[in-house]
Amino acid sequence: MRSRPKLWREGTHVIAGHSWCNGHGGRVSRKAPAPDSFRPALEGSSAAAHSAYDDDVPDPRAVVDTWESLFRAQVAVLRDVTSDFPIAGLAMIEYDLLFNLSRLPARRARPRDLNQYLLISQPSVSRLIDRLAHRGLVTKTPDEDDGRGIVVALTDEGYAAYRRAAAQHGAAIVARFGDRLDEGELAALARLCDRLRE
Repeated sequence: MRSRPKLWREGTHVIAGHSWCNGHGGRVSRKAPAPDSFRPALEGSSAAAHSAYDDDVPDPRAVVDTWESLFRAQVAVLRDVTSDFPIAGLAMIEYDLLFNLSRLPARRARPRDLNQYLLISQPSVSRLIDRLAHRGLVTKTPDEDDGRGIVVALTDEGYAAYRRAAAQHGAAIVARFGDRLDEGELAALARLCDRLRE
């Protein structure tokens, strides 16, 4: 199967600080235009895309409308869920770091390896690690493979704090969204999200 064409290089919805960005990553506007604003640009691309790729590419208008729905659902759900924080003494970004450390081998990682999983930018990660280390939730030790780097490890206290917050966070998610989708829909949504992350 041939790779799909990049039909939109400017104005594409990206989840980066919940902003609209141009093709070079620059911020355009925090107010997202309605899906209909894409229509003129898509009219010309639709026929060309289908003639070249046939069954490989769906209607570009459907792609954009679906992306718009996905983005707005993500923003709405994230805004609702994050309103519960701080939980068990943890801010959301603190919970996010402890959560990801808890899922890694030996509950430890180098910051540069941890960055790919976190919701915040790299400079902020270093300051966050320092704050969590000061509270005894993580430790920082020299990286044996890189004398200039460090390894961050989740302490027993940090893991316990994560588990307390996770129980409350999970219960809040179920209370808010547990009745929106049945088990089959949840499984299908999980599969689709995994495919989009590939």
